[in-house]
Amino acid sequence: MRVSIVGAGLGGLCLAQGLRGAGIEAEVYERDPAITARFQGYRLVLNPGGFEALRGCLPQRWHPLLDAIVGDAYGERLILDPQLNQVGALGPGRTGIVVDRHVLRHLLLTGLPVHTGAALTGYDLLADGQVEARFADRDPVTADLLVGADGVGSAVRSVLSPQTTPTDTGVRFVIGRTPLTDRFAGLSRAFGSKIAGDGVSLLLGAMRFRTPPKEAAEALAPEVTLPDIRDYVRWAMILPPNGSLGTATPQEAVLSRMPGWHPDLRALIEQADPDNSTLLSIRVVEPGERWAPGPVTLLGDAIHATSPTRGNGANTALRDADLLRRCLTGGRDLLSAVGDYERQMFEYGAEAVRFSLEALPAIASQTEPA
Repeated sequence: MRVSIVGAGLGGLCLAQGLRGAGIEAEVYERDPAITARFQGYRLVLNPGGFEALRGCLPQRWHPLLDAIVGDAYGERLILDPQLNQVGALGPGRTGIVVDRHVLRHLLLTGLPVHTGAALTGYDLLADGQVEARFADRDPVTADLLVGADGVGSAVRSVLSPQTTPTDTGVRFVIGRTPLTDRFAGLSRAFGSKIAGDGVSLLLGAMRFRTPPKEAAEALAPEVTLPDIRDYVRWAMILPPNGSLGTATPQEAVLSRMPGWHPDLRALIEQADPDNSTLLSIRVVEPGERWAPGPVTLLGDAIHATSPTRGNGANTALRDADLLRRCLTGGRDLLSAVGDYERQMFEYGAEAVRFSLEALPAIASQTEPA
């Protein structure tokens, strides 16, 4: 069996690792001109299901390395004012494993054939049951299965399920990260909490590695090269509906909305890495009607993009990868295996989107509780 995976995000790479570990030929095609063309390095919270799905697709020899480069999620999930006084609570915090997306992506890339600059333009179903993927600047590729793991703007989905389109929630946020120095360690009460200001809110989360990733790889898996990243604070400012940066840089836009805020909070933004600060929008994709069975399917944000408010986007994509791996290696014919995957994925994927949207108003609301 040969599988072509479109998209070198976490879900697609995880699937490729899992399939190749099971002896199935799998190659990844990424539209970006290079793996590092875009920064993809913020912290994620993996729930037990997502973490086990990841481990299921990784070679067992890398499990000790994975365990060494993650952290533990914790936080009080309070609502604080700009002077860090408590004015409310968001409810129980999520428990799980914290991982840096950039570090995890480098681990998942190890040993994989990834073809960059491969922008999919379409595909054709062949008479023998295979599928031929067409690209803008490279020769077509034929496979037994084509998997669209190419995100919210999926080119595969636009052909397979053109009626399934992203919905813009109108929520905009600026996200960035700042090294976790001794000064910012004092903000621990704010990690996992919402700081409610005048028309905006700020969310903070700490990424504390059990072992620095580069050092862990050198000691536990020398064939793996991981970025030299140290502990940091991930911050995200939720803007008013459909907010924009104007002509300001991301940091300038955030600081302009923080007059009179606690000096440690302003310093956190001032000392952020400008290359890793950007404006993002929250778009969701909700699975609709299933397409006709065939040798093409979707995975992750391409079919069920969630709001980040419940932290289940990456978890659901990793679950997809592990489920599809298990279906394809379960001894059934290809169409039966893919059909079984899709039935299960549609159900929990739709629930993941609904679950994430339920939590969005509490985070995006710019008012403090009465």
